[in-house]
Amino acid sequence: MAFGKLIDIFSADIGIDLGTCNTLVYVRGKGIVLSEPSVVAVERGTRKVVAVGNEAKKMLWKTPGEIIVIRPLRDGVIADFETTEKMIRFFVQRVLPRKWFVKPRMAIGVPTCITEVEKRAVRESAEQAGARDPVYLIEESMAAAIGAGIPISEPAGNMVCDIGGGTTEISVISLDGMVVSNSIRIGGDEFDDAIIKHVRNVHNLIIGESTAENLKITIGSAIPDKKIEKMEIKGTDAITGLPRRLELDSVEVRDALLEPINVVVEEVKKTLGQTPPELAADIIERGIVMTGGGCLLKGFPKLIAKETGVPCIRAENPLLCVALGAGKYLEMLRASDKKLYNTV
Repeated sequence: MAFGKLIDIFSADIGIDLGTCNTLVYVRGKGIVLSEPSVVAVERGTRKVVAVGNEAKKMLWKTPGEIIVIRPLRDGVIADFETTEKMIRFFVQRVLPRKWFVKPRMAIGVPTCITEVEKRAVRESAEQAGARDPVYLIEESMAAAIGAGIPISEPAGNMVCDIGGGTTEISVISLDGMVVSNSIRIGGDEFDDAIIKHVRNVHNLIIGESTAENLKITIGSAIPDKKIEKMEIKGTDAITGLPRRLELDSVEVRDALLEPINVVVEEVKKTLGQTPPELAADIIERGIVMTGGGCLLKGFPKLIAKETGVPCIRAENPLLCVALGAGKYLEMLRASDKKLYNTV
């Protein structure tokens, strides 16, 4: 048996969705074993890690001066190399607690719009965290398609719209390749920012990211609903500087989200317009598949279906698709003994 084969037998395969908001980890034979916020708390000065993931997120905006809470990824890419490496290492050690004979093989989902410098930062972070060379980088929309169970190897058009925390990817896939692909740096974070700006401009109330995210999840929607829901929030009055309560309804939250939602819809239309006619015909039959946390916004698939005239469905586990796809890619690679399609 060749030495390379022996290494493959004893190594672990790890698929990672290194997201702006959340990091998910897939381990071969176990499935999704970790899903935690992409947040790290460190000591100021020494940069010693205090907490990672859920524990660190609880500290956002609540820490004393000697502790900094960092979100090391922005717009789907690494903004803080050192902290990202520590976060990946922490998560990998948690899912692989014992010492392995060889380093794990790793595939990471990345945005299509990522630059060469950003690719190198992702690879180096993974290698510093203990991954085996080479580290495979797979486009998020391709990984999402694999994770959603879409038959990407068939000679037919499949359209995926993956809305993450920092980026939205819309791709048409056929025969293991991306025929058309567009990526914009708009996602769940921009939805939250739109709510924060609206509340500040209209009501003179300053709220944090967690409050905006909670509003979006609880009463946010992309289309009008017969039932108007209401929610009370708390924040700081921008004029007096004192704490204040405010009640918002779902109509106002939808209006706040209108601008970033329209940008996503226009990008979907643009991608459909760039799609070859034969593949477009397939997409009309098969529909657009939505993945990522952003597609969980109430009524989003219905809005895209209405605006494009193409059926739109939400994947079964939209939050897990990229991590599942990255892990399954390594399993397919292991089974085929060859590179299946171009990774980035």
